Amino acid sequence: MAKVVAKTVKNVQVKCMVPAVKATPSPPIGPALGQRGVKAIEFCKQFNERTKNFEPGTPIPTIISIKPDHTFSFITKLPPTVWFLKRAARIEKGASKPGSEIVGKISLKHVYEIALIKQQQENMKDYDLKGICKCIIATAKSVGIQVIP
Repeated sequence: MAKVVAKTVKNVQVKCMVPAVKATPSPPIGPALGQRGVKAIEFCKQFNERTKNFEPGTPIPTIISIKPDHTFSFITKLPPTVWFLKRAARIEKGASKPGSEIVGKISLKHVYEIALIKQQQENMKDYDLKGICKCIIATAKSVGIQVIP
C-alpha cells in the first residue's frame, strides 16, 4: 500500500511497504510514482539492487522522497517486528482474537535475537535491549503469540 505522508512545496514523500527484490511497477508502486512524474521502473531497479541481501519477498518499509524536478531518493528500513515474530513462530497470520487465542509460541531467545536486529534501526538506537524486548513481547501478545521462557 502506498500512502502520501508529507507534501511540501519542495518534496513529496510516499510511504509504502515493498517486498524485497520483488519490486515491480505494478500497483501500488507504479501508480503512486507515475502520477508524480517518476519512472517506476527506475525506482524498482534501484530498490531491487539495494535489497538483494534480503530474502526475496521480505516486506521492507520504504519512504520515497520526490523532488519537483521528478528525481527521487528513498530510504529503506528493517522489516516490521510482526514479520519477525510470525517467522519465529512459523505462522502465516496472527490471531483473530488476540488475548484469548494463541496461534504460536516463541522463546525468549527469539525475542532477544529480534531485539538485537531492531536495535540497529535508527529510531531504536537509544533504547536499551530490555526495553526493546518488552515492546516485542507486547507486540507478540497483540498478535496472539505466546512467549515462553
